[in-house]
Amino acid sequence: MGILGWIIFGALAGLIASLITGRNERQGCLMNIIVGIIGASLGGWIMSLFGGSGVTGFNLPSFLVAVLGAVVLLAIVNFIFGRR
Repeated sequence: MGILGWIIFGALAGLIASLITGRNERQGCLMNIIVGIIGASLGGWIMSLFGGSGVTGFNLPSFLVAVLGAVVLLAIVNFIFGRR
């Protein structure tokens, strides 16, 4: 994917993950993009530990992996910094 694809993919994954974890009202669009991109990398790494494939393009399985990684990332952030 190109840089624009990663930005759109990250924004969508970050938005869904922030809605799941209840952090949506505290993070803006830029933070959703950052969380989504880092979450996609984290989700790909987690999936590789279990023998699955990570983010392979803009498709549903890759999107679910990215959302899973972003939810894990936000759960770790919530654990470290607490819910405010």
